[in-house]
Amino acid sequence: MQELTDRGAIHTAREISQQPEIWQKVWNLVERERTSIQTFLNKHKEIQRIILTGAGTSAFIGLSLRGVFQRQTGLLTEAISTTDLVSHPKDYLHPDIPTLMISFARSGNSPESVAAVEMADKVCRSCYHFMITCNPEGKLANMTTKQDSYILTLPHEACDLSLAMTSSYTGMLLAGKLVAHVFDLESTRKSLQTIVTYGQKIINYYAQELKQLAELDFKRAVFLGSGPFYGTATESHLKLQELTDGKVICKRDSFLGLRHGPKAVVDETTLVIYIFSNNDYALRYEKDLVASMKKGKAPLAEIGIMESDIPNVGLKNKIVLSENGYSLDEEFLTVCSVVPAQILGFYKSLQLGLQPDTPSATGAITRVVEGVEIYAMH
Repeated sequence: MQELTDRGAIHTAREISQQPEIWQKVWNLVERERTSIQTFLNKHKEIQRIILTGAGTSAFIGLSLRGVFQRQTGLLTEAISTTDLVSHPKDYLHPDIPTLMISFARSGNSPESVAAVEMADKVCRSCYHFMITCNPEGKLANMTTKQDSYILTLPHEACDLSLAMTSSYTGMLLAGKLVAHVFDLESTRKSLQTIVTYGQKIINYYAQELKQLAELDFKRAVFLGSGPFYGTATESHLKLQELTDGKVICKRDSFLGLRHGPKAVVDETTLVIYIFSNNDYALRYEKDLVASMKKGKAPLAEIGIMESDIPNVGLKNKIVLSENGYSLDEEFLTVCSVVPAQILGFYKSLQLGLQPDTPSATGAITRVVEGVEIYAMH
């Protein structure tokens, strides 16, 4: 513990390792508030559209959850970052479409988080707000909105102290998934226990393998994920890039998308991370892409993250989560599938001589974004 403190890594280490415990607490929280959440949602049957929003890491949650919200509610659901909403509000908001805006925020103090809510209230005649945050003292959690709002505040341990969001990201991601299932919450209990088991396995069993991978001399990393795992790939690429202070340049794409130009970045200094779906249909495309990687420049190393072992996929390095072939909903699987990138980023940060808790040597990136001026909307 003292060594982690001395190396500026204690908060990140704790926040990564506490995640399975946080997930159980988040499920318990949503169970306690289930009736009030149901009442809030039932009151507003006129809602025709859902927007999932946030800034940076918090925005990527929506990329993983838009599918489950659309399937569960039958409403058009879009993931739109606050940074897009603030600069071009009228491109995304419609005055005559009753909207539910679900905002995700660790601190709730980013200028765009607050401004996006204010702009939605100005543009939309009818906009309801559901805020999922880790900070009850934040500006977002204490806003007055034009119409009804609901604040879901995660356990205080989820409000990460480190620059890089880890348990706050997976905690809010899980909370969003559970809100989508709030009318059949009991059906998610087994899935919750499964992701807790998977998370513990990654942290306790695969951390050493990820540490060895971090010691390789890679300068680039490419994360691939399809469907809800595109959100996982997006968050994973940012996590490694943040924790290495940009010394490792990262990209993300879908498995099918990589062929359309982005594959050009793969060279002998590149680590490729495949975040596999457990959807048999999607997996066929993903396995084809892995096979196609043998053409062209070979990467320095590859690793696959998968729920059940994928035979004959041609990968030396694998993180296999299930020992009995169990199959989770994809969105549940995204909660634990991001943990390997967090651990990889943690060890790579240390290997580069950085401090994972505050990896930005110049202060170019900060825990809460500063210096953004919000202008009056015309």
